[in-house]
Parts: sequence; C-alpha cells; structure tokens
Amino acid sequence: MSVQAGRERPSPFDSLRNRGRPSLISVLGILFVGALGVWLLTNFINDPQEFLNVTLIGLTTGSVYALVALGYTLVYGILQLINFAHGDVFALCGLVSSSIMVGLLDLSGADAAIVIIGGIALTLVITMSFGSLLNASIEFLGYRRLRGQPRLTMLISAVGMSFIVQNIALAIYDVNFRSSPDLLPTRAAFTIGEVSLAWDKLIVILITIPVLIGLTWMVRTTKQGKAMRATAQDQDAAAMMGINVNRTISFTFLLAGGLAGAAGVLFLLQFNMRYDTGFELGLIAFTAAVLGGIGNLAGATLGGLLIGFIQAFNEGLDIGAPGSDWTRTIVFGILIAILVFRPEGLLGERTPEGA
Repeated sequence: MSVQAGRERPSPFDSLRNRGRPSLISVLGILFVGALGVWLLTNFINDPQEFLNVTLIGLTTGSVYALVALGYTLVYGILQLINFAHGDVFALCGLVSSSIMVGLLDLSGADAAIVIIGGIALTLVITMSFGSLLNASIEFLGYRRLRGQPRLTMLISAVGMSFIVQNIALAIYDVNFRSSPDLLPTRAAFTIGEVSLAWDKLIVILITIPVLIGLTWMVRTTKQGKAMRATAQDQDAAAMMGINVNRTISFTFLLAGGLAGAAGVLFLLQFNMRYDTGFELGLIAFTAAVLGGIGNLAGATLGGLLIGFIQAFNEGLDIGAPGSDWTRTIVFGILIAILVFRPEGLLGERTPEGA
C-alpha cells in the first residue's frame, strides 16, 4: 500500500490548540459577567414590573450622562485633553436655567401646556447658548496658548478652570440647592401592562435622542464635522489643506458647551442642583466616556446609558443590591477596572493615538 504524499489534513482541534488557555483575567471577567446576569435575572423573576420601572429610570439618567460624556469625548477627540471644567460648566448652566425659568420667564405659576413647553424650549435655547459661549471662552482664555506645551500643562490649566467656574457658581448662587418649578406632569405618558413611564422622564429621552442623532449626523456628514475629524487626526495637515484649526477647535468647544447646557436643563427638571453638582456628575460622565471609548461618540452614548443602568439597578433593585451608599464606589471602581484591563473602552478609542 502506498502512501500519498502531501500535506496532512488539519485536525478540527488544531485551532483550539493554537488558541491556548484563556487568561486568568478573561476567566474572571466571564465569571463576573455571568454572576451579574444571574443577579439581574433573579431580580427580574422576583418582580418584573419593578425591574422594568428601574430600567426606565436608568435609561433616563443615562441619557443625561450621555450628553455630558459626549462633551468630554468631543474635546478629547480633537485635543487629547480631559476638560475637567466641563462638569462645572454643566452645573453652572443648570443653575442659570433655574434663574431663567423662575426669574426671567416666571414659569412657576404656568398652567397652559403651550406656555410650559414654550418656556422649557426657550430655556433650553438660552442655556445651551450660554454654555457654548462659556466653554468657548474657557478654550480661548485657558487652553489656546498652551497647545504647544506639554499635556500636563494643559491638564493643570483644565483643573484650574474647573475651580474658577465652580467658584463663580458659588459666588452667584451660594451653597443652597436650586430646583425648577414643577412644570412636567408626573402622570404616566404611556402604560404597557403594569409598566409605565411618566411624562417627566419621557421628555428627557425625547430631547436627548434627537440631540444625539443630530450630533452624530453633523460630525459624520457636514463640512464642519469633516473639519473636526481632520483636525483631530493631524492639526498641521488640516491647516495645510485650508482648514482653520483655531475656528474648528472653538466650534468643538461651542458644541460641547451646548451639550452641557442641554444636560443642565434636563438634570434640573429631575433633581436639585448646586454649585458643586458638576464635580461628581462630571467624573461619572468621564467614566462613561472612558467606558465606551474616549473619542468615540457612540461609545460615549453607550457608556452613559450603561452607567445610568448600573446606578439605577444598584439603588432600585431589592435582591442583593448594595444600595445608594455604594454607587460612587461601584462607578469609580468600573473606571479603574476599564483603565487597567481595557483602556481603549468597549467600542474602542477613536483618536490619533487610539485604535
């Protein structure tokens, strides 16, 4: 019997052998995700209605986080700078919106739906304009002259700007919390079975979704968006192609400030706010941006929603939830874990240095 010469037929198990054994970190990650899934499933089986209601709360909160996280990721994507003042711009915008609704427009006694909707829309426009101008001023005064300096210099400047904006808010609005009038009805906007979503929660989602879609469309398809992407890739090359780099960066800060203004209004419609609210929420939004992938618009949105769900599940579920006292620990623990094990984020970093 002759043996035919040639290459051996590969065994179906060869690919498995080539992969090698999974690392300890991979195994721990799989076990953690599995345990998390079991915990969520247990709570869902125990009380499906409460679980879905908590999920909707997480969706609402995560939408606000996503708006703030997008501001972080826009600035980082074009300058590779963590704008620590962004959270304080968000807080000051929220406080300004309280003055507009209560003082300028006097919406506290409004009953007609058209007056309330028009007042909120006007407040949103004014606050977003204020946030845009404030953020662009921060870039012009604090960052523009430092672009050629080491990044640590710009980082220190960003921290300094954060304290300046925070202390301006403190000087104007003191240490007391501000809130908006009870403008939005708390009755159910719609009910599916025993799960309902109130109007005051639904309006946050109705405002957030068009903003996110419009921002993504603008960055990907418009001339200004292409200029932003080119500047993020290589400022010198962009300038050689006729792009005004200074104007493009200023526009990016204008856009990020507008997002902070919108988030400030939406947050105020749900919660109380004071001068230092932006510090903690800014760190949470930054965590969301890192979680999804810094510089990645879709990643910032995903990260914001995930952080919103994590907070809602931790504070709202009955079985095995650590409670609100552990929210900060869990959120910033996630930040540390992402930085250590997957620094590019879930969807990947999109910057000149990233993947």
